[in-house]
Amino acid sequence: MSIALNLHGADAVTGHWIGGEHVVPAQAEARDVYNPAQGVAASCVVLGTQADVDAAVACAAAVGPAWADMPPVRRARILFRFLQLLNEHKDTLAAAITAEHGKVFSDAQGEVARGIDIVEFACGIPRLLTTGFSDQVAPGMDNWVLRQPLGVVAGVTPFNFPVMVPMWMFPIALATGNTFVLKPSPTDPTPSIMLARLLKAAGLPDGVFNVVQGDHHAVEAILRHPQIKAVSFVGSTPVAQHIYETGARHGKRVQALGGAKNHLVVMPDADLEQAADALVGAAYGSAGERCMAVSVAVLVGDVGERIMPLLEARTRALKVGDGMSAESEMGPIVSAAARARIVDCIDSGVAEGAHLIVDGREPGSAVGGERGRHGFWLGGTLFDRVTPQMRIYREEIFGPVLSCVRVADAGEALDLVNRHEYANGVSCFTQDGNTAREFSRRIEVGMVGINVPIPVPLAWHGFGGWKRSLFGDMHVYGDEGVRFYTRQKSIMQRWGGDKGGGSAFSMPTPS
Repeated sequence: MSIALNLHGADAVTGHWIGGEHVVPAQAEARDVYNPAQGVAASCVVLGTQADVDAAVACAAAVGPAWADMPPVRRARILFRFLQLLNEHKDTLAAAITAEHGKVFSDAQGEVARGIDIVEFACGIPRLLTTGFSDQVAPGMDNWVLRQPLGVVAGVTPFNFPVMVPMWMFPIALATGNTFVLKPSPTDPTPSIMLARLLKAAGLPDGVFNVVQGDHHAVEAILRHPQIKAVSFVGSTPVAQHIYETGARHGKRVQALGGAKNHLVVMPDADLEQAADALVGAAYGSAGERCMAVSVAVLVGDVGERIMPLLEARTRALKVGDGMSAESEMGPIVSAAARARIVDCIDSGVAEGAHLIVDGREPGSAVGGERGRHGFWLGGTLFDRVTPQMRIYREEIFGPVLSCVRVADAGEALDLVNRHEYANGVSCFTQDGNTAREFSRRIEVGMVGINVPIPVPLAWHGFGGWKRSLFGDMHVYGDEGVRFYTRQKSIMQRWGGDKGGGSAFSMPTPS
C-alpha cells in the first residue's frame, strides 16, 4: 500500500481536516509557518474559529455511534493498516518535522518511531478492553464490567513533538471507539494533515479523525463545546492548569501535562564520562525543546570539580547546524520569539551571579558561514554554581541551557529535587545499587531514570509527572490511556432462580 503525500497542499496552505477532507475556509485568517533554520516563512496555516470546531465536532458526532459499535478487532485492523503506512512514510514525516520544527533529522526519526510504538500498542485493543467476569456472585446472578467509549474527544498538542504527542492520544482514543478532534500547534502544522491522510488511506471512516488548526481561540472553543467529552493536553504549566480547570468546569474529563525542570543527579561513584555524555545529549538534544530535557545537573560532593571540564569540552564541541545535515547534533530554536525568551533567561543567569562557562548566545562560528546570521540559532549554554533562588533554576527555560548545582551529599540532592514545584522526570547516575534503590523510592517525581538520562516510559506503561507537571488523575497512553478514553459500566444479571418472595427492602448481599 503506497500513497503520495503532499506536505503543504496546492497553495502551500495548511488547513483543517474535517469529514475526511482537507478544508481551507474562504476568508480564513492565516499565520506564517517558518523554516527555523532559514528564518523565513515557508508556508502558512489557517486559524480555526468556533464554526470550524463546530463543524469538526458535528462530523465526529455523526459517525461516532457506528464507529463505537464496530467490533474492536475491526478497529484494530484499520490501525494495523495505518501502522503499515506509518512505517512506509516515516522518513517523509520526519523530514516535515525537521522543516518546521528544526530538530535534526535523526531526532525527528526517533520521534516518529516513538509515536509508532503507541500505534502498535493500540493495535492490541481487543485484549486491552478485556475486563473481569464474576460467575454466581449470588444465586443465579453474574456480574461483569464493560469499558465503553466516551464519544467525541479532543487533543491539544505542542510544537515540540508534532507527530509523537498526537500519537500519544488519538490511536488509543480511536481504538477504544471514540472519535477525535486534534488541535495541533500552528508552529508546525503540516504533520497533522499528513497523519490524517494516512488514516484515510488506511480505511478510517471519514469524520472519525478531524484536525482543526489554530491558536488559543480554537482551544477555548474545544474546552467549551458541549459534545466534547474529554480533552488531553501537553504544554506549559500555566496553560495546562487553565485547560484542566476550564475543561472540568464544562464537564469534561481532562488530562493536562504541564512544565518540567528535570534534574540529573551525579553521585561521586558515577562513571563521569558516561554521565557527561548523558548530560550533554539530554540537555542539548532537540535544542532543549523537550519536556523531558535535562536542564539541571545536580553534582554531589566532589563531582563538580571532576565533571565540569568534561561538560565544558563537550558543550563547546557541540555541532550546531541545519537539521537535515548528517553532521548536525543540534538544530535551530523553533521561532524568533522562543529564541528571545531563552536569551532573556541566559541574561538573567548572568545578572544573578551564575558562572557562565559556555555562552550559546552567539553561535555563529559553530553554525558556520551564512547559516550563523540567518535563522533562529543558539548554541549550547553551560552554567555552573547555580543556586535554587535563581530564575534559571526555578523556571522552565525550554532551550539549550544546562544549569549545574553543587550539593554536599545524596540527602541534599534528594531534598533539592523534591522541593521543586515541577516533578516530571529525574535521573540518578550511580554505580551503587542501594543508592539507586533509595533514590527511586524517596524521590517525589513521576518518571525516574537510573543511569538513563531521559526516562520516557514505553508504550505499555504511561507518561506523566507529579505536582505541577500533571493536572488530572491519569497519565497518557498505556493502560491509563485506555482508562482515560473509556468509562466503566458494571452489569449484574440474573436469569431464572427464585422470582417470588415479594419486595426486598434490605441491602442486597451475596449470601
